[in-house]
Amino acid sequence: MIGVLVTFTQTGRFDLATLTKIAGELRGPFEGMAGLRFKSFMLDEDGAQARNFYVWDDEEKGRAFFTEELIDKVTGIYGVPPKIEYLDVVGFVDNSGA
Repeated sequence: MIGVLVTFTQTGRFDLATLTKIAGELRGPFEGMAGLRFKSFMLDEDGAQARNFYVWDDEEKGRAFFTEELIDKVTGIYGVPPKIEYLDVVGFVDNSGA
């Protein structure tokens, strides 16, 4: 399992309503996506960083997802390029009941 933290850092603040709309519009393609266990859209307390966190069952799929084309697309959506960090998931708790 691999985690991927994608961080968009603004010089000002992200608008919560705008990010909520983005999350709603982009949610669909991730539902049922092969190899993706979890994805979240988040905003930090200060509003300066939007973060998306993914947990992939398969490291290869997780790394392959973040193509240059995708990075260009999300840069356009968020207005700033992302920082992408790959993390080894060494433990996972899922209380969703699914």
